[in-house]
Amino acid sequence: MKLVRHTIRLPESLDKALRVLAERHGISVYALLPRAVKAGVAALANPPAPGNDDREIVAELASLGTHIVGVERLLDRTLFTACAAYAYARSAALEARKSDEVITAEINAAYDRQRRLSQEQRP
Repeated sequence: MKLVRHTIRLPESLDKALRVLAERHGISVYALLPRAVKAGVAALANPPAPGNDDREIVAELASLGTHIVGVERLLDRTLFTACAAYAYARSAALEARKSDEVITAEINAAYDRQRRLSQEQRP
């Protein structure tokens, strides 16, 4: 097999990636470079055909999104129930004898406060 010489210039980020990969494989960058070129040419020559795999992944992601919405609703209802339980228990413990309208206002205020706090905690 006749070898042909090519001179290439790489961005520093790609050079760094090649060096790390070569070190991981225990070979030199020069030994890794022909492998990388072969793999790249093979990938470009035979790109994966869009097929059922893509559709299945999209369907699963959509299903997952639907389930997450359901979990969020359940957590939201759980938070409201916990706020209601807290407000009624606090009212009973303090023997405040508050009306349901006052306790409902406290429940809604506690619920809104917790929702606001959870929104602030998101990255």
